[in-house]
Amino acid sequence: MTSFSEIPWIAEHIELYRTDPEKAHMWDSTPLGGPGLLPTLLLTTTGRKSGKPRALPLIYGEADGSYVIIASKGGMPSHPIWFLNLEANPECQLMVGPKPVRARARVAEGKERERLWKQMAEIYPPYDEYQERAGERTIPVVVLDPVD
Repeated sequence: MTSFSEIPWIAEHIELYRTDPEKAHMWDSTPLGGPGLLPTLLLTTTGRKSGKPRALPLIYGEADGSYVIIASKGGMPSHPIWFLNLEANPECQLMVGPKPVRARARVAEGKERERLWKQMAEIYPPYDEYQERAGERTIPVVVLDPVD
């Protein structure tokens, strides 16, 4: 299986985040059929099997001083690898534009999940379609709480 970081447009976005995080922060999704500029952060998890850092750019929102991401995997029936890595080790690193952030991940539940899902679907409407496509899988809403 190909790692997401080996997909050319993702690899380019990761490299842009490392060289010009200001430019990488607001990602133009139109070449891939997206709705335009979207706020992205660079999430770095620790591989649950390899122990190596794994970076991936993801669309995000902000709520109550934390960052919110959606573990959609495009509506596939299984969770994305980055989410499995966070389940194994919730400590992670973020780049939000040029700002480095240490964070701890948790999954939103109940009313918090509903509120944050709605907020994220306003930023990126295809999330609602992804949830339909995912069938029985409830797509996790992940809150990244900054830590000192």
